[in-house]
Amino acid sequence: MRKKLFFAAIAILAATVCVQAQNSRIVEEGGSGSYKAIMMEEPTLTTHTVFRPQDLSKFNKENPLPVIVWGNGGCANSPSGHINFLNDVASQGYLVVAIGPSNYRQAEAPRPGQTGDVPRMGQGGGMSGGTQGGGMPQMGGQRPQGAPQGGAQGGRMPQMGGQRPQGAPQGGAQGGAQGAGPRMGGMSMGDPAGLKAALEWAIAQNADRESHYYQILDIDNIAAAGMSCGGLQALHMSDDARIKTILVMNSGYFGGEDKASLNRMKQKSVIWILGGPTDIAYENGSDDFKQLSGTMPAFICNLEGIGHGGTYMQPYGGDYSKVATAWLNWWLKDDKESSAMFTGAEPGIGKMAGWSFDRKNIQ
Repeated sequence: MRKKLFFAAIAILAATVCVQAQNSRIVEEGGSGSYKAIMMEEPTLTTHTVFRPQDLSKFNKENPLPVIVWGNGGCANSPSGHINFLNDVASQGYLVVAIGPSNYRQAEAPRPGQTGDVPRMGQGGGMSGGTQGGGMPQMGGQRPQGAPQGGAQGGRMPQMGGQRPQGAPQGGAQGGAQGAGPRMGGMSMGDPAGLKAALEWAIAQNADRESHYYQILDIDNIAAAGMSCGGLQALHMSDDARIKTILVMNSGYFGGEDKASLNRMKQKSVIWILGGPTDIAYENGSDDFKQLSGTMPAFICNLEGIGHGGTYMQPYGGDYSKVATAWLNWWLKDDKESSAMFTGAEPGIGKMAGWSFDRKNIQ
């Protein structure tokens, strides 16, 4: 009888390890941060992918994990085009909950030192009428004249009016986000339902005594972030006061009532991270920043020449990871050293190659 119980226990353990191995992966040796991260699927939230420190024992009520909810380019139902970036942010001490499950068997992230495109996790390429690379569709689902079938390969978002900037390349930036899978079922462009589900899940896990996240999450410090169409999803969370800061990456509103909502945001701060004039979201995001009034701290920065693809799949998320992490550390962890990236007479970002910036209500 004891033998049977012993072997049964071994079988259960082996099955558990097998499932964990299939549903988790170490990306880029766990990232560049102090808390080596893991990319995984949580049984209680199989509609999303979680990036978080491997060792949760380092976190408690006194040192909790801030939370980031993430929306993908193209409103895609997979974060595969952003895994290096998301993993690296998590390795800095964050719980990142991204919309969409991932197929862990079909993709490998680039090794350190590699750039460029990576295999996609699963099939699909963004929204109908949209971009192969996980960007937003053209307004009305139409392609700009001369664009390749399926949209811009680099995952580009239309400017206001749906046109590419003059002289902008057809493809995305090298090292950017490649196709990120089909759109999350039933979601329209900018629908924040997936982000709201991630937010509610994190809050519930923090309160659940049976959860390994019990009382180790900092639910008072939550960010909404996203790329391209995912950036619109993040902006559409602006009426939720539980979100402390919003990161709008390679994105911006098209116009109309959405623009008006910018001055009703309930957050403490907002940042736009764009790819310069060749980023098809450049005009949208720049106009958002221009339209913003009031006293809320706001920052806009551009990495010239990178375009709409960003640096998400460059090693450790590239410069985007450095800038986003500094912003998150400042607003979610009150880290004064990180704030120097954006404050003072000579902000740190101004010393980084290729970056330009502007700011409001930030000294």
